[in-house]
Amino acid sequence: MKKIYRIILLSIILLSLITPLISYGSIRETSPDKVDDVIPVIAPVETKMDLNSKSAILMEGSTGTIIYEKNADEKLRPASITKVMTLLLIFEALEEGKINLMDDVTVSEHAASMGGSQVYLEPYEVQNVDTMIKCISIASANDASTAMAEYIDGSEEEFVANMNRRAKELGMNNTNFVNACGLDEDNHYSSARDVAIMSRELITRFPQISNYATIWMDTIIHTTRKGQSEFGLTNTNKLVRFYEGATGLKTGSTGLAKYCLSATARKNDMDLVAVIMAAPDTKTRFAEATKLLNYGFANYSIYQDDNRELVIEPIDVLRGVLDQVSGKPEKPFSYLCSKGKSQENIRKELVMLENIEAPITNEGIIGEIIYYYDEEKIGSVNILAAEAIDQAKFKDCFIKAIRRFFLDVK
Repeated sequence: MKKIYRIILLSIILLSLITPLISYGSIRETSPDKVDDVIPVIAPVETKMDLNSKSAILMEGSTGTIIYEKNADEKLRPASITKVMTLLLIFEALEEGKINLMDDVTVSEHAASMGGSQVYLEPYEVQNVDTMIKCISIASANDASTAMAEYIDGSEEEFVANMNRRAKELGMNNTNFVNACGLDEDNHYSSARDVAIMSRELITRFPQISNYATIWMDTIIHTTRKGQSEFGLTNTNKLVRFYEGATGLKTGSTGLAKYCLSATARKNDMDLVAVIMAAPDTKTRFAEATKLLNYGFANYSIYQDDNRELVIEPIDVLRGVLDQVSGKPEKPFSYLCSKGKSQENIRKELVMLENIEAPITNEGIIGEIIYYYDEEKIGSVNILAAEAIDQAKFKDCFIKAIRRFFLDVK
């Protein structure tokens, strides 16, 4: 009699597990809908600055928040701040393993023929990638930039196509590159906002760029058929020597572009990007970039939360091979606080989705952390599934039922 009772009970358990699979039919295979991020807006502090440069912008790096702008979307010649994109593609190629720092780069006749700022590389001269980055970052070398473009993509034309592709991906809507170094050419243009966008991408994804961009003076060794000779490099960005907290980034000047600068600096865990375009002279571009940076550091602070101590309890999964899934924050959260705002007024709320059905993809969205300043929502961070969970099949349901049955029956 006891054996018959167990068989009946087991049948009821199996039926309860299988019925939902039959009644629901096909289970959706998409992750829960993504929660939209809050787009950074211009900070609410009124900013009044008299700048002589034609175009300028001040951006906070971790959030992308714009603090100040003047004609920020006007299309202008960028001169050598073009090389911010060149450097970004170089570091992305390094990250992907496409190239290595110690790779030898042979200089072509085309690269050696570049005018303007250069380190006088000769045709067929060989320098490694590390040295080329140094020449680009410190001396703004057009010849080194072109040589690296050819090394990475086989030709400067292909590299420039990738520069423009990457610009579109970053939302640089007022930019078109024609070369990899920034020499004046028709249809080669950018804007202060776009320069800030690519500068932010470079310094936040590859902070090691500062190891090159903040070198004040250095030397390289030319090895050619004539023998070896030492060549001195002096940084074109005077702020790396005279501005406390400077992290880079790039100068540029031509007769048509006038004087340009993308200046980056870090203080109190806050990264700022100040872009100056078409300044009337070199003294003005450094003075006005300094003015922007000083304003930003004096009037703003950054709130950051890495959620390392946040406890996220596993949540139930319907019709999965596992009954629960754990979560993890997608990324740290940053918020720019203007002067007069207290970080103590920021609070967060953990909201997890309910009735989540398998399958769940690895890093699928299962909730979010919502941040408030007083009662105003200021941003959010997605909670991602820590593992993938497949939809349960008949065999999985049967195994589950057996396990539960023998755990419940003593």
